[in-house]
Amino acid sequence: MAQFESRNITMMMDLYELTMAYGYFREGAEARKTRASFDVFFRRHPDGGGFSIFAGLEQIIEYIENMHFSATDIAYLRDLSLFDADFLDYLADYRFTGDIRAFREGTIMYPEEPILTVTAPIIDAQLVETAILAEINHQSLIATKTRRIVRAASGRGVSDFGARRAHNVDAAVYGARAAYIGGAGSTATVLAGQLFGIPVSGTMAHSWIMYHEDEYTAFRKYAETYPDNAVFLIDTYDVMHSGVPNAIRAAKEVLAPLGKRLKGVRIDSGDLAYLSKRVRTQLDAVGLTDCKIIASNSLDEYTISSILNAQGGKIDGFGVGERLITSKSEPVFGAVYKLAAIEKDGKTLPKIKVSETVEKITNPGRKKIYRIYDEAGHAIADLIALAEETVDMSRPYRYIDPKKPWKSRFFTNCTARELQHDVIKDGKCVAQRPSLGEIRSYVKEQLDKEIWQEEQRFENPHTHYLDMSPAYYEMKLALLNDMQQY
Repeated sequence: MAQFESRNITMMMDLYELTMAYGYFREGAEARKTRASFDVFFRRHPDGGGFSIFAGLEQIIEYIENMHFSATDIAYLRDLSLFDADFLDYLADYRFTGDIRAFREGTIMYPEEPILTVTAPIIDAQLVETAILAEINHQSLIATKTRRIVRAASGRGVSDFGARRAHNVDAAVYGARAAYIGGAGSTATVLAGQLFGIPVSGTMAHSWIMYHEDEYTAFRKYAETYPDNAVFLIDTYDVMHSGVPNAIRAAKEVLAPLGKRLKGVRIDSGDLAYLSKRVRTQLDAVGLTDCKIIASNSLDEYTISSILNAQGGKIDGFGVGERLITSKSEPVFGAVYKLAAIEKDGKTLPKIKVSETVEKITNPGRKKIYRIYDEAGHAIADLIALAEETVDMSRPYRYIDPKKPWKSRFFTNCTARELQHDVIKDGKCVAQRPSLGEIRSYVKEQLDKEIWQEEQRFENPHTHYLDMSPAYYEMKLALLNDMQQY
């Protein structure tokens, strides 16, 4: 896989991470050696959906492996006049030495569960917060949004057209990566194609048509240049009275004598459903039944669903831009990074954040997260257990529904799969790193075979359950009881 030229983004952190790190450093050697565990989780799905997709892990690994403070970084920090020379010397020799466990990239994920856990010396764990959240929040958002769009397209091709409306170059390139994970078949962004091996797609803009003396000449020139992949943009002047007739003429006069077929036409404005039906009729009438109709222009899952289902549009593929690459309907994913435990005097002490807002009370301690499957292989729930617990599904397993803890519940004839795995150990990557295509296929496999269709609908999706082992629930309840003094 091609990569960006090397650049140091170690300083991708909030200032408070450095000020807290300096505070721990000033407390002495014991504080510096104290290990802490931080969980990354999110509280709700974007767009009122029923699932989300974990993306961005590969870039987190790259960040951790390349993390170092350059001489230029140290000089800048010195100029802030916030840190003493000993701390700056410490940063000059700094390398991340902790551990990271995480879901496999592409895993379907749900609110309140730890999708990634950092366990490291407290300074290490604090410094990586912003970079980790930035990667997960952006790519998980775009992957999840793209999957909704792909689902609405019902098997028709979806291409990412969003680069020029992305929030910057990185958002375009890594957004294209995330979109491919989410199911987009190609991208118009050449750099993303080069870096990640994503298929690239694109033909012409309106300027190509306007440059030539007339529309037919523009189509003829393009067909002569790309006879095997001729797709014409037909809405520069008038779709029905100019665009389609000229496309048909070029197909007959230029492509047919070469033994080639017109691959497609694209509509980028107007009433897409209405125009696509009329275009389809005209193309079919002259034998171009295999010519695809591609639509673009401010599309998302709702407009696509309406065009295809409510309006009967005859569209074979979609180029989706701004509403995909920015997740326009809900542009914030909302993953957070919270302290779950610290090691002190040889003991692991669970930590909990308590809030008047119930949804902001965290799940404390080091933990395992399992996906529970029924006999048919459907994922029926996720389960949080203590890190030291063994979850045995060979017999009925009692669990706690934290929203209805008074009920007696059992998993029967089920299997459990642990979701987190070792990614970084002692600062070094120990995980297999699947290709982007493998990550994309993994998403599709889960949604096709494991995840309930009821969780995938746009309106009132089924809620995936997050349950707790009895021991874990009792530990959390005990911590909450201890907090009553506050």
